[in-house]
Amino acid sequence: MISRSQSRSIALFAVAVVFFSSLPAHASLGGDPSSVQTDAQQLKSSVRVTQSANYTVHEMQVQGATVREYIAGGKVFGITWEGQARPDLQQLLGPYYARVTQAVEQYKAQHPGRHPISIQQPDLVVQMGGHQRAFSGRAYIPNMVPSSVRAEEIR
Repeated sequence: MISRSQSRSIALFAVAVVFFSSLPAHASLGGDPSSVQTDAQQLKSSVRVTQSANYTVHEMQVQGATVREYIAGGKVFGITWEGQARPDLQQLLGPYYARVTQAVEQYKAQHPGRHPISIQQPDLVVQMGGHQRAFSGRAYIPNMVPSSVRAEEIR
């Protein structure tokens, strides 16, 4: 027989498990890449890793899109996406998401109409565009890109 205090402990444990298992664990722009495998498991996606001389690319199929995370020096310095749906940019851009959202609003106010967006700041570059069922984009942190890597390689 389970006592009342044991019952409460079990209930609290169950609530904690549900809460923590619902939190996203994503390797976001500028972040530590150690959670890429966790992301793949949570999103039921496999990760294909490609190693170049200067960086590693972790590629996943996520929510109707291909997402690539470019990693060097223990940090995610660039992220790209392409596909039928735009992935969750809030998760991918992490702490940069609010800045990107604000910059996109300013860009659209200065450039009315539908066309690709290009935001180039000293410490953040974001380019994205597309239309229904064909979205693409990239974001990278220029000062984190290895010196031997050209920005055009982030694609």
